[in-house]
Amino acid sequence: MPYRRGAPRVLAIVLAGGEGKRLMPLTADRAKPAVPFGGIYRLIDFALSNVVNSGYLKVVVLTQYKSHSLDRHVTKTWRMSNMLGNYVTPVPAQQRIDKNWYLGSANAIFQSLNLIHDEQPDIVVVVGADHVYRMDFSQMVKQHIETGAGVTVAAIRQPISLADQFGVIEVDDADRRKIGAFREKPKDAKGLPDSPDEVLASMGNYVFDADVLVEAVTRDNDREGSKHDMGGDIVPAFVAEGRGYVYDFKDNVIPGATERDQAYWRDVGTMDSYWEAHMDLVSIHPVFNLYNYDWPIYTDYGPFPPAKLVHGAAGKFGEAHNSAVSPGVVISGATVTNSVLSPRCHIHSGTTIDDSVLLDGVEVGRGCVIRRAIIDKGVVVPPDTTIGVDREKDLARGFMVTESGLTVVAKQQEVPA
Repeated sequence: MPYRRGAPRVLAIVLAGGEGKRLMPLTADRAKPAVPFGGIYRLIDFALSNVVNSGYLKVVVLTQYKSHSLDRHVTKTWRMSNMLGNYVTPVPAQQRIDKNWYLGSANAIFQSLNLIHDEQPDIVVVVGADHVYRMDFSQMVKQHIETGAGVTVAAIRQPISLADQFGVIEVDDADRRKIGAFREKPKDAKGLPDSPDEVLASMGNYVFDADVLVEAVTRDNDREGSKHDMGGDIVPAFVAEGRGYVYDFKDNVIPGATERDQAYWRDVGTMDSYWEAHMDLVSIHPVFNLYNYDWPIYTDYGPFPPAKLVHGAAGKFGEAHNSAVSPGVVISGATVTNSVLSPRCHIHSGTTIDDSVLLDGVEVGRGCVIRRAIIDKGVVVPPDTTIGVDREKDLARGFMVTESGLTVVAKQQEVPA
């Protein structure tokens, strides 16, 4: 289709309605995209930063479950100059079509078609809200236009041994940018022509011509038996018509990226993967580099003072090794190693914290030992307490302990003395 003034008008839709059951208890009181990450961020900040860094400044965020903290964060943080009509705005499920809430990601777009009709874009970029990565969507849009695709699906290379964990894209033999088959968690995946030990896994990011997307979700809404899911229903329909194309994430070039983090993408869908992604941040040469100022991750963490490491009791100094320490943190005569401390955490003298993630406002008393733990917002840990040391003791106190031995303390959960 011809684009106005020689360049396509792009609307970005961020799908932020995820419930995040596998991230309980972090999602007990907040939507998954609102879960804090990396000290000062929320998960949604990565998707929104990628969109605006790509040059797309008209953004709607579709929300649903437990969306108050998410709505508040987006509204307070993502304030654009509206002189040129730019915006980032949360849009809750509104039952505009019928009395149903969103029945799936495709249905969320169908129920929100008024946003597309109002904006009249040429291209719609649809992205998930709960992955950690950097991506320039303008490069994907360029390929989409060149191929004349019905839908272009972003995909990341994964070992073929992990194929049964993803929606797998098998490429067409004649055109490697075209999708030959889209298979959900296959046991017998076909390797890539240029790398037989790898497969392309869907990242949950899509590009459509606007009129094509409107037609697709409208048709899907009337299809009996559909789960109204972008990956499960919309994409396979395009593939069946020969109109599905894939964008290989390895071809995406990010300014300032290092060879180590160039194609980093993490689905933090479980407590263990959430913890592992944090450990990726704090290694000496981080697997994911937050210090790339050419492609910044934007956020707002409040009016907090600088972090402070101070002398504590018995001549002990506050220390932090291989750790990310946020504004407002005070480490008083304690030792922190391989950990991420969010704003306003206060760690008292004689405490040691290893391989852990502490969210906003956690206070840890004197003489505590915390190992391989995630402690949610506002928890107060009494003096001389151990967490992550004795599995059975942690379970008896009502903490969650994963199969790998990671201990999770819920938001404002009481920790027995």
